[in-house]
Amino acid sequence: MTGTTSGAGHQNPARTTVQRVAMAVGIVFLLVGVAGFIPGLTSDYGDLSFAGHDSNAKLLGIFQVSILHNIVHLLFGVAGIAAARSWGAARGYLIGGGAIYLVLWLYGLVIDQKSSANIVPVNTADNWLHFALGLGMIALGLLLGRRRTIEPTGHDAIIGGRPRGEVR
Repeated sequence: MTGTTSGAGHQNPARTTVQRVAMAVGIVFLLVGVAGFIPGLTSDYGDLSFAGHDSNAKLLGIFQVSILHNIVHLLFGVAGIAAARSWGAARGYLIGGGAIYLVLWLYGLVIDQKSSANIVPVNTADNWLHFALGLGMIALGLLLGRRRTIEPTGHDAIIGGRPRGEVR
């Protein structure tokens, strides 16, 4: 269900629930990305590095972040806002983004957090947040992204010259 076009060619501004949720998720990711650059919200801000496990900065004192990590959040936020323009893109963003977060969760579990493989970087708190985000986004995409049929009204309710449901 995407926005429909009226006879005048104008786009219907009404958004489906899955589109509104994708927009909200995108906005949250943007806010998190920005927050990662704000001293005070990010502890040990002076230790913020571009990438790698040696970035000791922590968003809210809990989640390990780097400049790269913050940029990923910002890009993921922009993607969510852009995806909210259509039903299919919003659903795909939530399901696909959730899958990406589950992969990131698995990645965080298998790497040595003190190794150079921890480029994002992630810590245990990040890992479990990524797990919850992954499951939550996929669930939202699947549950809210189901196509619904809408009972036609007015002119559209007439099928074959008779009102819908009328028996001959």
